Amino acid sequence: MGVRGKGREGTLSKGFPLSPSPAAGGDTRMMRTVGRVVSMGLEAVWAFKLRSVFVVLGVAFGIASLTLIVTAVDGANRMAVEMVDMFGPDAALVFGGNFQKRAVGMRTLTLSREDADRIRDSLPGAYQVLPMRAKSGQTVRAGSRSYQDVTIVGTTQDYSKAWNWPLSEGRDLSAEDERIGAKVALLGDTPSRELFGDESPVGRVLYVSGIPFQVVGKLSYRGVTSGGGGDVDNRIIIPLSTLVQRYNMDRKYFRALRVKFVEPDYMAAHTENLRSLLRHLHHLNPEDDDDFSILTADEVLKFLAFFKGGLTLFLGVTAGIAVLVGGFVLANLFSISVSERAEEIGLKKAMGARNSAIMLQFLVEACALTLLGGVLGLFLGLGLGQFLSRLDILTIKFSWKAFFMALAGSQAVGLVFGLKPARQAASLDPIQALRGEG
Repeated sequence: MGVRGKGREGTLSKGFPLSPSPAAGGDTRMMRTVGRVVSMGLEAVWAFKLRSVFVVLGVAFGIASLTLIVTAVDGANRMAVEMVDMFGPDAALVFGGNFQKRAVGMRTLTLSREDADRIRDSLPGAYQVLPMRAKSGQTVRAGSRSYQDVTIVGTTQDYSKAWNWPLSEGRDLSAEDERIGAKVALLGDTPSRELFGDESPVGRVLYVSGIPFQVVGKLSYRGVTSGGGGDVDNRIIIPLSTLVQRYNMDRKYFRALRVKFVEPDYMAAHTENLRSLLRHLHHLNPEDDDDFSILTADEVLKFLAFFKGGLTLFLGVTAGIAVLVGGFVLANLFSISVSERAEEIGLKKAMGARNSAIMLQFLVEACALTLLGGVLGLFLGLGLGQFLSRLDILTIKFSWKAFFMALAGSQAVGLVFGLKPARQAASLDPIQALRGEG
């Protein structure tokens, strides 16, 4: 076989090292022996190109899956930190309707202005209450530029303070803006860039569904996705009274309510007090389910932990299967290679090669191939992660942990799955091997 002959010529050209002498200088000879074995192992990798390609690809797919899971979990951790920082440990967000029940025909507009007033006046520890309602999918225009699919949020004063969201310039909405239904707006970073580029939007006029609004402030860039996977910076904030008037919405009810408390260490008690007050205001009996949902930073973390656990399980099983497939490919191809190279192995043994040297050479070949597969898989995993991140399917974050785990995983595959073929090669009888009976 041509390929086998080439491999035998390449690995035997320097002569296979004999057993090292225990005399003086034995350590040096041992080092030389190991060096020659490693050199011949690398030459064999190059000589058997087709086998090498299959092994590298098999291992690469497994390491790519492993890299993807590491970067995805790191990305999920980063997203959790960002979302909790954005949400705030001292706040609760109340939505109309019970998310857990999701009953058919369930009302979602169950929060009223009376609820907001009573919470502001009566709930212990609450110092800011912010009602909100939104209109999504709107088209905005400024001059010759237009931008589609923007979320318009209607709220009362101090929106940026309530959401721990600093203004990059301008001012926040005021109580007077809400009282008179002023046509003023805060811009998120995305519509600001789309409509005004790098210029300051403050003082400029934009049109929302044909209605002119003067920009009074711009929110700083956050760069995270919202709970629904959308761009959190893609929003325009206007007074709630203006929103319900211009879009002919129900003026009594709103969709969500954000409440901030003075002592975040007691958020569990604050949340329970808030739930009790809302049930009382909504005249719910003890056996009735809540007609609202309360979300806190702890709930966000629980959800993200559940999401991360599911992601880790799914990708972990996928990565495990892919790594095992790569390992079995290596083991099978190396076992076939032992049979094909029986004469080569027999000749080396006849020249005095020890079983340990034969075994070491095959392990060197296996580890070299899996190392190449690990590097290739690392880049494949990062590339796939970037692609999925651009599609907003996954959030990834590269770390050196992914790099070292890819290399360590590839070497583990080489050692574990290359050990049996290496022992098989080392145990061949030299006479039978020279006859090609391996």
